[in-house]
Amino acid sequence: MKITINDVAKAAGVSTSTVSRVISDNPRISEETKRRVRKVIEELNYHPNAIARSLANKSSKTIGLILNTEAETLIRNPFFIQAMTGVSQYAQENGYNVMFAYNKSEAGDLDIAFRYVNSRCVDGIILFTSRTNDKCIDFLTKNDFPFSVIGRPDQTEGVLWVDNDNFQATYQVTNDLIMKGHQRIAFLGGPQDHNVSRDRFEGFKKAMTVHGYAIDKDLTFLDGSFSEEFGSECMLRIIAAGEKGAYLPTAIVTSDDMQALGVLKAMRKKNISNIAVTGFNNTPISLYQNESFTSVDVNANKLGFYAAKLLIGKIEGRKNLPTHYIVPTNIVEVEPFY
Repeated sequence: MKITINDVAKAAGVSTSTVSRVISDNPRISEETKRRVRKVIEELNYHPNAIARSLANKSSKTIGLILNTEAETLIRNPFFIQAMTGVSQYAQENGYNVMFAYNKSEAGDLDIAFRYVNSRCVDGIILFTSRTNDKCIDFLTKNDFPFSVIGRPDQTEGVLWVDNDNFQATYQVTNDLIMKGHQRIAFLGGPQDHNVSRDRFEGFKKAMTVHGYAIDKDLTFLDGSFSEEFGSECMLRIIAAGEKGAYLPTAIVTSDDMQALGVLKAMRKKNISNIAVTGFNNTPISLYQNESFTSVDVNANKLGFYAAKLLIGKIEGRKNLPTHYIVPTNIVEVEPFY
């Protein structure tokens, strides 16, 4: 049975005109009412006919970006700017504008996606992260709204996505450390609900087990953040354990260059310099520190470029296009800045 606007109004305890105003993101409607009505719309899987007609007959020539980050990280971590540059490059070449919004939580991301879809201000959306059981992907799929994802989704069928081979990249960087003689290696992960975090940990774990080395729980930090603060916190905990008699690692594999920066700062604070550190993204953090370290260049610009290419191809109905791209990575040595 088809869900109507009357069904939504009844379930939400509001009038049909209020539902219509929520769908159009009318500023006269309170945020609490908007959240309640949008929750009902999602639960009932209601598809407003007016929106469908608008999407079919009118193009905004704009794509929307949803960045899962907070303002400070957006400014400090160049990954986002590099990926956004790639998106903008392809969009401009094809006559599209770009608008973006950022938010830290999944609920906030979903709210942004809802507003993008129902305000009819964009023709498609690029998600800058992929989570386990991703609610944004589920919402956009159910509403048949064009989108692409930077990051491998749980279910790839019917989803446009672009990513690196994060498993292989972390396997390679860990294997290189082992081949240089390192056996006691620490690992710093990212948010546990992000698929990229899981893939990078699995790559690390595989390299360690292939060489017959156990994963030390005291040197393994999962469900972290891609931040300098998390890296520093983990390193200080490792050092504190060492001061109580535990063996320090000879190498540390991090999941982001900002984590690596935090590790290096904690090492400098404690006058430690004989631990190898690896990062991810090849961001220019050498501007902020004076040690060399190894990083995995994920080619963030290309990730953004191909995410835009997939999305605009979908929006314009181009035929025989790929559903995903795997962007190559390469290991680089980040040199100190003097």
